[in-house]
Amino acid sequence: MLLTVSKRIEFSASRRLFSPQLSILQNRQRYGDESAAPYGSGRNYVAYFVFSGEPDAVTGMLINISDIKRRAGEIINPRYDHRFLNEDNPAFREVVPTAENIALQLLHDVMPLFASERAKLAAVHLRESPTRSATAFANGPLDANYWFEFSAARRTMSPHLSSEENAKLFGPSVNDHGHHYRVRLTFDGNSLRDDIVDLIEALHAALDHKHLNNDVSGLRDQPVTTESLARLLLRETAKRATVDRLRLHEREDFFVEAWRGGEMFVGMRESFGAAHRLHVSQFSDAKNAELFGKCNNPGGHGHFYTTEPTIAGNYDERTGAAFDYMQMRNAISESIAPWRDKHLDREAEEFRAQSSTGENIVRALFDKIDNRMEQRLVRLRLWETPNNRFTLRRI
Repeated sequence: MLLTVSKRIEFSASRRLFSPQLSILQNRQRYGDESAAPYGSGRNYVAYFVFSGEPDAVTGMLINISDIKRRAGEIINPRYDHRFLNEDNPAFREVVPTAENIALQLLHDVMPLFASERAKLAAVHLRESPTRSATAFANGPLDANYWFEFSAARRTMSPHLSSEENAKLFGPSVNDHGHHYRVRLTFDGNSLRDDIVDLIEALHAALDHKHLNNDVSGLRDQPVTTESLARLLLRETAKRATVDRLRLHEREDFFVEAWRGGEMFVGMRESFGAAHRLHVSQFSDAKNAELFGKCNNPGGHGHFYTTEPTIAGNYDERTGAAFDYMQMRNAISESIAPWRDKHLDREAEEFRAQSSTGENIVRALFDKIDNRMEQRLVRLRLWETPNNRFTLRRI
């Protein structure tokens, strides 16, 4: 298993996407209209610093999240926040401050600050806008992410099933209904922008405000499901650019991922409220207060947690489904039911002998859901707040 802890930090900056080594036309092709802005353009950036490692056996913590914000802030505040990156940050005097390059530079800047710690900086994910983000990994890969949206109607059904089978499998979704879809395409960080923009425009034109069953030729005589649509999108991208993987959000709480190698994954979200207190009985009151701060409040405190399990799916050509929707929904609900509206340390058996840190909560919840999903769970994310996320992956 691989455990990671992610801290979200925001900053604002301006930058110009322009390389003096390229012509004006080449700059526009590579960076778009922003290349023509001589004084740059601004963004509200959101950076996620992702740490991996083994949590401390006594405290239950992989890393003190407050330390991430404090130490990373020592880099972000003077070099990135409220700066014109091209002029105020020496790293971008010669390097164009694209989302990919900023993520990579943040990784290089912050990683040494934690060199002696148990937890190591594994990745930096940077969201530049609703349509652009990038992820730089410590082990080398650099992902460029492009998002786009479209609205479409559909009937969830398979032509290979009888009316009775469709109704049983898909319920009310067999009737005409619609969704506002969001798609994330992930490319290698060195992919050319022009190719990607053309691809997204073509996909959007083919799907937006269409009836998927009637208007999309690639789905005729095929099951019309979220999984089938994700597979179609991936096939279409292969004709124009190299997409490593895509994620298709049908709703905020449900998505399907399709990977170039043929793998398919299904994710679902559910939230629950619970109280807890971070406290280690072997430590003195003073040490607990120093270690956990406000989270050590004797009366406890609480969060509205959001959990996101992702399972490995096997696409069924007959049904168009890669998983049993109700089995997954029930597995999540049943797993968190004993914790819902409870004080975890006082009322949940899992935390009688260990602290209810986010690290320990996500590890305990992983097994509960995995056992109900036939050991198909590959990733479990747990948001304690929008800024703090804990993830457990099956390697």
